Amino acid sequence: MEKQEVQARVKKVVSRVLKMDETEITDNANFIFDLGADSMQSLELVAGFEEEFDIEMDQDRALEIQTIDGAVLFIQQCLN
Repeated sequence: MEKQEVQARVKKVVSRVLKMDETEITDNANFIFDLGADSMQSLELVAGFEEEFDIEMDQDRALEIQTIDGAVLFIQQCLN
């Protein structure tokens, strides 16, 4: 899957979980510091990514990811 497609789908999930417009989400945005995600929302993001991409993520490793770009790279690894 192309990086742009993964990135668009990641932003769609983030937009839905954090209830914000996709245009506000930059590629290097930090989930906590830039987008205001709390610990519960971080868990919801992992679940959302798993559902969106039909993958299973290592939750501990997934929760260490702090940016949109980091999530895109991690999801690409899970897809391969």
